Amino acid sequence: MPITATRTIGDVTVSAIGLGGMPMSIEGRPDRERSIATIHASLDEGVTFIDTADAYHLEAGEVGHNEELIAEALRSYGGDTSGVLVATKAGHLRPGDGSWTQDGRPEHIKEAAKASAKRLGVDAIGLHQFHRPDPDVPYAESVGALVELLDEGVIRMAGVSNADPDQIREANEVLGGRLVSVQNQFSPGFRSSEAELRLCDEMGIAFLPWSPLGGIAKASELAGSLDAFAEVAREHDVTPQQVTLAWHLAKSPVVVPIPGSSRPETARASAAAADLRLSEDEVARLDATQPPPEG
Repeated sequence: MPITATRTIGDVTVSAIGLGGMPMSIEGRPDRERSIATIHASLDEGVTFIDTADAYHLEAGEVGHNEELIAEALRSYGGDTSGVLVATKAGHLRPGDGSWTQDGRPEHIKEAAKASAKRLGVDAIGLHQFHRPDPDVPYAESVGALVELLDEGVIRMAGVSNADPDQIREANEVLGGRLVSVQNQFSPGFRSSEAELRLCDEMGIAFLPWSPLGGIAKASELAGSLDAFAEVAREHDVTPQQVTLAWHLAKSPVVVPIPGSSRPETARASAAAADLRLSEDEVARLDATQPPPEG
C-alpha cells in the first residue's frame, strides 16, 4: 500500500519517508539495473522525495553518477513523477582514492549546481544543499552561493548539510530566511545532532536525517542499549528498521528520514514504515535507549 503520510519541505509536500541514493553509487554499489529497480520500487510505494549529491560516485571521472541514475530512473518510470522532489548537494569531492574532500568555494558550488541541473535534466533543482562546511572557506561565503543560485533560478529551494546550530542560524540569516532544510547524521546509534533537530523544529525547517538506521543492524545484540527497538518491533510484527523510521517521524513533524537503499525489497520495507504509529510510551522507551559505545 503506497505511503499516505506526508511532510513538508519548504513549499513542497513530500512522502514522510524519502530515499537516499548514496548506496547505489559508492563502495559496494549494485549494478545499474538493480539500482533503477530500487528507485522504481520506492516510487511504486509512493516515495516522492529522493536525496542525492554530485559526490555520490567512486571514480574521479564519474562525478554525478548517482544523479544520472536517478534521472534515468525517473525518465524510465511508467507512472507520473511530476510530484517527486529531488534534492542534491555540492561541496564534497571524491578524488577517486576512497577519500572525501571539501570545496566550499562559491564559484565551485555555483558551477556544480549548474552541472547537477544538467545531469538531472531539470531547468531548476528542486532542493540544493551545501554538502559540508569547508574549514578553508568562510561559511557565509559558501552559503552565499546558494543565494545567487536562488536568485538566478538555478535552484528552487536551499538547504545545508552537516551543520551545527550556529551554522544553521547563520545560513538562514545569509539566505534571508529562505533556508528550508538541514541534513545531518542522526540515528539510534548517533544522536549528536539532537540539538540541531530541536532547532529545526523551533524554526519550522525540515530536518533530514542521513544514515537514519545507524546502529540498528545489531540491535538484538545490544542488550541494555538499543534492544528496545527490537522489542517494539516484535510487538508490532515489523522490523527494527521500520520501528526506527517510525521513531524518527515521532520525534518531530519536521523530520523526513532518508534511508539509503540499494535493493528493491529494502526500499519497499522502508517506505512501509511511514504509516507505522508508535504510542507515546513506545517513543519514550526508544528515546531512553543509549547509543552503543564507540570502538
